[in-house]
Amino acid sequence: MFCKNCGAEIMDEAVMCPKCGVMTDGTKAEPPKQETPVPQSYPFNVIALIGFIFSFLYPIPGLICSIIGRKESQKLGGNGEAFAKAGLIISIVELSISVLAVISVCVLSVVYVAIMIAMIGSTGAPM
Repeated sequence: MFCKNCGAEIMDEAVMCPKCGVMTDGTKAEPPKQETPVPQSYPFNVIALIGFIFSFLYPIPGLICSIIGRKESQKLGGNGEAFAKAGLIISIVELSISVLAVISVCVLSVVYVAIMIAMIGSTGAPM
């Protein structure tokens, strides 16, 4: 028989449960029903995390991984969506800054060359 309080198996002749000390009434009790564990809702979205991390160092792979991670997060019930969105934003901002830096360098180079040509032309020095 089983203890009605703690569910431990006890001898049929027992007057008291040796595990919890509750008195038995001498009737046989059914073993307690064990609840089935609730499975985890969804696995972790690793690609979204990789996209987030890559967005700081390598913005193009970070952007690609973040896009894939965002699509995967929809399949996984939203798991990792925050990492994917953050990776997208950081990658886009970093790429924008990089493009602006390249444009600035090109414009400054053209201006520098124009100034140098003007300086050489005004001094009358042969080219």
